[in-house]
Amino acid sequence: MKTTIEELVAFRTVVDTGSITAAAEQLSQTVSGISRALSRLEQKLETTLLRRTTRRLELTEEGAAFLLRTRAILDAIDDAEEQLAVRRQQPAGRLRVNAASPFMLHAIVPLVPEFRRLFPQISLELDTDDLPIDLLERRTDIAIRIGPLRDSTLHARPLGTHRLRVLASPGYLEAHGKPRKVADLAGHALLGFTQPESLNRWPLRGVHGDEWPIAPTLAASSGETLRQLALAGVGIVCLSDFMTGADRASGALVQLLARETVDVRQPVNAVYYRNTQLSARITSFLDFLTQRMA
Repeated sequence: MKTTIEELVAFRTVVDTGSITAAAEQLSQTVSGISRALSRLEQKLETTLLRRTTRRLELTEEGAAFLLRTRAILDAIDDAEEQLAVRRQQPAGRLRVNAASPFMLHAIVPLVPEFRRLFPQISLELDTDDLPIDLLERRTDIAIRIGPLRDSTLHARPLGTHRLRVLASPGYLEAHGKPRKVADLAGHALLGFTQPESLNRWPLRGVHGDEWPIAPTLAASSGETLRQLALAGVGIVCLSDFMTGADRASGALVQLLARETVDVRQPVNAVYYRNTQLSARITSFLDFLTQRMA
């Protein structure tokens, strides 16, 4: 049977105060409770720690040696708790964040300088994957997921939604013409995803309802790759606002078929395992993203 922290505290307090009664008063416990704790400790150690007389308590040789170890153990616990309290006030440590490369580049990276100024003790590790990862296997604290969530073992913090739009560059439109109706897309180069297939159903009203399934002329696994191809005038693409806002503002990409476009918005969530006790560094990053992306 192992010694408990409560028994060590009782032993140290009795020695420091000089009596079981004084120790009980200091620890807000009963005299009998402190006496039983000492008895259990001696039974577990199979030795006498204190000689009890009618007037005072004296440490045995074994008790004096054990007291040194007891103080070291309890001091280490106090130091650890103090360090955690400091970290709660000023979060610190390594924080691993994973996101698809377009979201990392266009949404998170621009916010990193401000986050570093606010939380200089947090060391960020930013990883990118275009498909969902296993958080435990990759030792990831937070992952950004775009689209509907399917993993019920995860907690999620909503970060907002982003609209999908059909876009092309002015150069492509000058060379190939502008589609006037959804059916005209059949005569154009369409840039789509290798997976998931759901991203190749564009939010356009037509004979198929509110979704227009495309057969990509050119496919890629990364939205950022498709964005670069669209900017280069290779074809027409359907992408989320978070990665094309600046392009649309500058005129580098132009929205097509606006009247036929259904207002479809992709949810963005920061996810983490629900059995994880959130540390201050995780909470600070979640709060920061929520505020900046509201």
